[in-house]
Amino acid sequence: MPRSRLVPLIRRVVLVLVLSANVAILYLARTGGLGPVVHGDRAFALPAVSRLRVAGMEPEATALLVDDAATANPDLAPVAVHTPPGLLPVDHEVELPAGFSISLVATGIAQPRFMTFDAAGNLLVASFAGSVYRLPIGVDGGIAPVAGPLAPLISSLDGPSSLAIHAGFLYVGETHQISRYPYDPSGPVGQAEVAVPDLPVGGHATRTVVFGPDSSMYVSVGSSCNICQERDQRRAAIARYRSDGTDGERFAWGLRNAVGLAIQPSTGLLWATVNERDNQGNEVPPDLVTIVRPGDDFGWPDCQPPRARPQTPDASCSDITPPTVGIQAHSAPLGLAFYSGVGFPSEYRGDLFVAQHGSWNRQPPAEPKILRIHFEDGRPASARDFATGWQRPDGSRWGRPAGVIEAPDGSLIVSDDAGGVLYRISYSD
Repeated sequence: MPRSRLVPLIRRVVLVLVLSANVAILYLARTGGLGPVVHGDRAFALPAVSRLRVAGMEPEATALLVDDAATANPDLAPVAVHTPPGLLPVDHEVELPAGFSISLVATGIAQPRFMTFDAAGNLLVASFAGSVYRLPIGVDGGIAPVAGPLAPLISSLDGPSSLAIHAGFLYVGETHQISRYPYDPSGPVGQAEVAVPDLPVGGHATRTVVFGPDSSMYVSVGSSCNICQERDQRRAAIARYRSDGTDGERFAWGLRNAVGLAIQPSTGLLWATVNERDNQGNEVPPDLVTIVRPGDDFGWPDCQPPRARPQTPDASCSDITPPTVGIQAHSAPLGLAFYSGVGFPSEYRGDLFVAQHGSWNRQPPAEPKILRIHFEDGRPASARDFATGWQRPDGSRWGRPAGVIEAPDGSLIVSDDAGGVLYRISYSD
């Protein structure tokens, strides 16, 4: 073959080989077949909390491991979503246990996520679109349904996804920082302060803040990727700070995306929902609802829950903390709330409600719903669906629960970031 034709041919072959190799590397890295790769544009270290084990407080084996088939509840029945006067109607039904009803509290909120109540009983809502809203308490002690557009309490924020009130401040989990505002339930907020600055951005974008019984502030930051070795130790971890944001330390790690955080009232223990890795199969690994203790390592990216299966043959998976509860893979658990009120039947007291957002790439899709985890003697004993119906038979959805919180009147408030609405679920016998 003449040289004039041979050289271009060789170049084309080399180009094809290089492109094929790059595609293969990207695929293997995404699925974990290549092993975790180093990721992140900068390194950031935090001192790690020592793993302190107190007698009787050691992590136990996984208490529950359930999928959607195991939590299916045949006792649920369709209930129409009630629309109070002045609100845009939602012409749909949600399936609930007998005696429960569901109604709209607010509509037209862009991407409502997590919520909190202030001391006066007002409901504050983080809108991931950039605002915080406050819904006033009604004359009956419940949240009064709000018709028409809401005026934001705070605006021009960077992806606010969570809220907490502590020691006179309203804390807001923004993508790049934890900010706080002097807070008065009856007036505007004060001047913004930055409690935790310069959080890493890119990848998982929500930042969740909650306060423990010791007044420590816990902040969760998800990973920048599906499976990789993070250079920034704040990633795929929960950090603990003083309330002013100082003295940060890595509290627990190996948590791919710990979206929801809550304190169990009866024990003071920190619980988290965790969105585990993708592209490992329809049913593996499970997503997690788990106790988080100081120094816990849940294994991401090297080890898969619930039994710390090595992601790659050379991964070391000794001394990995088992999750407390494993639920349907790819179901995307977000908000969680322990129930301590008296508005529901007594058997609900102490139970945990989890908002499952539903899968994004599973086939068939894991449906959005509210899961109830029943506790006995302070430990998970069973899990059943509490509210379903946001997903149609063809897999399309008209709503997706994101946050859940107990209201002062004993009802549940649920945010739906796909529908842009808030629901109130109540009970009457």
